[in-house]
Amino acid sequence: MESFNYFNYFTEIEDYFWRKRGAHLLVSPLDWAIVETWQKAGIPLEAVLKGIDRAFESWSRSRRAAGGRQLKSLAYCVDAVLDAASEAQEAAAGTGPEVKSTKAVAEPFSRDELRKYFAENSERLRRAAEKQRTAHTALASRLEDAAKRLEEISPLLDSPGPLDLEDLERRLTVLEEKLAAALAADADEQELLAVRREMDRSLAPYRRKMSAEQLAQLERQYTQKRMFEFFGVPRLSLFYLT
Repeated sequence: MESFNYFNYFTEIEDYFWRKRGAHLLVSPLDWAIVETWQKAGIPLEAVLKGIDRAFESWSRSRRAAGGRQLKSLAYCVDAVLDAASEAQEAAAGTGPEVKSTKAVAEPFSRDELRKYFAENSERLRRAAEKQRTAHTALASRLEDAAKRLEEISPLLDSPGPLDLEDLERRLTVLEEKLAAALAADADEQELLAVRREMDRSLAPYRRKMSAEQLAQLERQYTQKRMFEFFGVPRLSLFYLT
């Protein structure tokens, strides 16, 4: 694992996309959901950047570009990124077994940064639990449990040897997935309906160029992102430590 690229996946893509576009604007919820689907699918950063390059090349030859319109969303890059990822996978299949490097790799985060991140997320989980204690009792309990679990994981940061960040990330991902399930279960119909309407508006220009599987994954990530934001629940993965 290349630690810097791995744990800066989101910010690397965000910065690269807006440098290509020539304007640094706020990344939309749809764009973040797209990046999350790429990250969950294990698409290498290099393949994403190559796909973005190809998408911009394609856009520059389009009528829309000739008319002065700009490429505004990563949704236009989805097919190009998936093609680049497939090419990278095919190329890797013909290179033989990977040789593990014995060279020491610097940890991408200091122990203090990680302790602060865990402590802040634990506190945010408890605050979210307090807000939901009356209206969503079961959810409040799950949020409290997640805060405790995060505190139980924290002593791993005191291990004397190098941190196993992959194992730490797995633990955080499992905890985050349990939270996502709890949020979806406790969200009421009107909340989910509002998210769905917002998502449909954002996806409308791009639905025709995405497969049913791509749309399903994107809709799942979009809804999950909005539920975390709605309930004020922090994302726990190291990908969000920026």
